[in-house]
Amino acid sequence: MPFKKLSIQVANRVGYIMLDAGSRFNKLSITTIRELKRAFAQVEVDQAAHVIVLSGYPGESFAVGADIGQMVHFGPSDAFHFAELGQSLFEQIESCSKPVLGALNGITMGGGCDLAMACDIRIAVEGLQIAHPGARLGIITGFCGTRKLPRMVGKNLAREIFMTSDLYGAADALRMGLVERVCGKDEFWPEVVRFAEQVATHPLAALSASKRLLNAAEDSDLRTGCLLERETATHVNSLHYSRLADFS
Repeated sequence: MPFKKLSIQVANRVGYIMLDAGSRFNKLSITTIRELKRAFAQVEVDQAAHVIVLSGYPGESFAVGADIGQMVHFGPSDAFHFAELGQSLFEQIESCSKPVLGALNGITMGGGCDLAMACDIRIAVEGLQIAHPGARLGIITGFCGTRKLPRMVGKNLAREIFMTSDLYGAADALRMGLVERVCGKDEFWPEVVRFAEQVATHPLAALSASKRLLNAAEDSDLRTGCLLERETATHVNSLHYSRLADFS
């Protein structure tokens, strides 16, 4: 079945999922979220891809959150199932066995901010505009943003972001820890490709294990985490010990 809201490309061990809603803004409609779930499932099992890049490049927006035109018709049951659908997508991205790079090419709002946080690493264009404007609209996110944003930037900054609905630029996002790198407009996409291809050169087993352990670090105590690392390292490293002779 063809995609209506995105496209997929694979090159040099990198799978690119490119949002393209056909307008200025990539809205997270029900259709878009379902297509994203299908796209991530497809690229995850594609052996030609070791890394996944999610972006709206070269458009104006990464993602601008839920489709308000749909939401105005929601009853309580519709709202619950929509939140459930969005959360299932973000859980799918976070549990994906491959590293996911969010390439924030422009406007990143509301649910789009939550989508970006589900990625493992975020690279932003210098002209980034990022916000969680729900309070201004009288709504809140249902995509786990209130749980994940404080873990990423701290409670105080999370309160500021949610309660003011202010718009932040790339420099602020970098300072707060919302993104890891910022690039100028002309350097943005070449740097995204270079970074993704660099990561993709590494054995997928090590990348997948590192991602799984790092994600588990937030949800387990130190001793449990160390035991999990020991067991994982024993399994993963034993498959590659013979190759280490090349580095000794």
